[in-house]
Amino acid sequence: MTYQEALDFISKQGRFAMKLGTERTRAILDRLGAPDRGLKGALIAGTNGKGSTGACLTAILRAAGHRVGFMPKPHLISYTERIEVDGHPIREDEFVSTLEELMPTLEAVASEMGPATEFEMLTAMALAYLAPRADRLVCEVGLGGRLDATNALDLGVAVITNVDLDHQKYLGNSIAEIAREKAAIIKHGNRVVTGCEGEALEIVEAQAERESSGLWRLGREINVEAHSRGWDGHLLSVTGPGFAHRDLYLPLVGDYQPLNAALAVAAAHQLDDLDEEAIREGLAATRWPGRLQVIARRPRVILDGGHNPAAMVKAGVSLRRLIGSERLVAVFAMLSERDPVELLGALRTLKPDSVVCTEPESAQGHAISAERLASIYGPGAHAERPAGAALEAAKGLAGASGNVLVCGSLYLVGEVLSLRDQRAKI
Repeated sequence: MTYQEALDFISKQGRFAMKLGTERTRAILDRLGAPDRGLKGALIAGTNGKGSTGACLTAILRAAGHRVGFMPKPHLISYTERIEVDGHPIREDEFVSTLEELMPTLEAVASEMGPATEFEMLTAMALAYLAPRADRLVCEVGLGGRLDATNALDLGVAVITNVDLDHQKYLGNSIAEIAREKAAIIKHGNRVVTGCEGEALEIVEAQAERESSGLWRLGREINVEAHSRGWDGHLLSVTGPGFAHRDLYLPLVGDYQPLNAALAVAAAHQLDDLDEEAIREGLAATRWPGRLQVIARRPRVILDGGHNPAAMVKAGVSLRRLIGSERLVAVFAMLSERDPVELLGALRTLKPDSVVCTEPESAQGHAISAERLASIYGPGAHAERPAGAALEAAKGLAGASGNVLVCGSLYLVGEVLSLRDQRAKI
């Protein structure tokens, strides 16, 4: 089997299809000898900030001397990004061999419970590969929590970053409904860290109490103070039960990133007795592409993968603080599973001078047409394909002293990153 054949096999159930529930994932893992049972780590849910929190936590644990497996979602360029050890993605040949070794188990479970979804297969592959290679695991939840395949895992620490409206088709139409789905990752005796507020926090608190789980809350047990260094990130101080860290450097850009880092610091302390140096070195080493990431200058090209209204508004506020009144042109695309009126409304809060709507080829058949997006946005927007042409058009509109923001879809962000890497090789 080649790498492409492996990708074709795992995606044959439909890249964008899903069957919610943990039973089949648990059955696959149990037939493999339950490789997850001996792993300590953190399962991270939330509407936004999961990946950034996971990246910070992974870097801290690595600085403390652990071998760390990381399961982020989704990928930007390659499926191999979803299975990482100590910051290095699984090689393509290892990806293939891991799937091949898993095939008899997948076939046996399929005969009893139906075929596994792409996401279930990737979860099982990650655990089969990472368990013998890592002593700590950081796993980002895919969708919601209660019925997500990753909720078959119990790693000891549960992190819930925040709750906002997203994936309402699957999770519910209110903050309370969505919060209940995400709070369901809390298992008996877990140590819980959360950045939730209001009604969502009350639901997390109730779930933690039911499961006899200790709970640290951002703004109560955990406190953070931060100072922006502009495009160079932040200096922050984080305090909590039994720890206090001052003047930590975080290279991630965005006003919300210190909050994600604080959750990671707290989760790290829930997992291990860490020293100051591990926290300091880990945060300083954190990298998380596709989140207010600058990939070019003159004009400045910024990538942000926030793909729900809350994430886009937060990123937009941070971006405007950084660029002030400088010219801004957006390159925008989105998937059909989301409401274009809502997401384009969030884009308007950035007050872009122009919008170039496009479609990522990697989401072919599942993206809203560029023409429809431009029509909904109205004056100031036009359609351009493919993504590379849209980016060049936006750069021309921005001018050398302006800014181009690529946003709306992680598939679009990944495609632009891939184009940059291809040009760098020429």
